[in-house]
Amino acid sequence: MSDPVSSIRNLGPASDAVYARAGIDTADQLRTLGPDAAYRQLLQSGSKPHFVAYYAMVMGLQGRPWNDCQGDEKSALRARFDAIKAGGHDKGRSELEAALDMIGVVKRECR
Repeated sequence: MSDPVSSIRNLGPASDAVYARAGIDTADQLRTLGPDAAYRQLLQSGSKPHFVAYYAMVMGLQGRPWNDCQGDEKSALRARFDAIKAGGHDKGRSELEAALDMIGVVKRECR
């Protein structure tokens, strides 16, 4: 029997269901995919992008605590995260909406 995703450092029991929705059922599958491809699958399955969740997973795959990521390394991971996020987890949005989301502006619904 393969180890669950939650057996990877920094990924708790709730991670098993989130990753399973993306078709990633085991720790070995996650390791084989690598962090960027796996996170892309999470976003494509409907998970909302969250930088801390991304870098905690990256650190966990390296066997490191989630808060071990700092300085230039964290900046480089942020650039990777932004590129994955910009790759289109929300197809159908305008470029303006995607840009506003990237800088943290919450889209308001018109009524």
